[in-house]
Amino acid sequence: MDITRRDLLKQLGTLTAGAAVISLSQAKAEEKHVPPRREGDPNKRYGMIVDLRRCIGCQACTVSCTVENQMPAGQFRTTVRQYQVFSYEKDQVTNVVLPRLCNHCDNPPCVPVCPTQATFQREDGIVVVDSKICVGCAYCVQACPYEARFINEETGTADKCTFCAHRLEAGLLPACVESCVGGARIIGDMKDPNSVISKMLIEFEDEIKVLKPEQGTTPQVFYIGLDEAFQSQVHGQAMLWQEINL
Repeated sequence: MDITRRDLLKQLGTLTAGAAVISLSQAKAEEKHVPPRREGDPNKRYGMIVDLRRCIGCQACTVSCTVENQMPAGQFRTTVRQYQVFSYEKDQVTNVVLPRLCNHCDNPPCVPVCPTQATFQREDGIVVVDSKICVGCAYCVQACPYEARFINEETGTADKCTFCAHRLEAGLLPACVESCVGGARIIGDMKDPNSVISKMLIEFEDEIKVLKPEQGTTPQVFYIGLDEAFQSQVHGQAMLWQEINL
């Protein structure tokens, strides 16, 4: 049975700012118990391809997402990070633009650590947050290896990209996909062999990469044109510019 915010607070007792009575390590100990998926269409599995060859770093996706989801100033569900990569081996600097968002993993580490099951995965693979029962403990924020989550400053609850599930259910594209001037973001149902994303995953099979594959989360956001040496180097949540040494 799901636990409500009030029930959880009663069980935890006194909460201090940014800390709860139970520890993150205790929450992680329960990772083997993954709640069943709920809501969404079980006949679909949404995924996204980001074609870096088409991304110009214009931030149109960032702006449209912020407007669509009414995000607090300075907090983003998606953005295009600009990285300055210095290679000691080649003794050269390269600028890289990389759209970042929740990866809607098939094995999302954020789900099992949630003490109220506010963070859950839908039948169609989209990972969402039920803000009505989220207690803002930030366990999911700490568990995400992609740092794609944050605590919304206005609601005090966990927040993240949802693939604009409300738009998908209405037959619309996510705000970031619709506004991308270069057509760099492609979303679709990977269970449909005739969908654009399914065909692209086959066509560009040898070029498709995901971020931090060593984490074992099985991300469902795929990149075309991503340098292999760059896959595991990305980190950080708040910056639009970051310097990385390889």
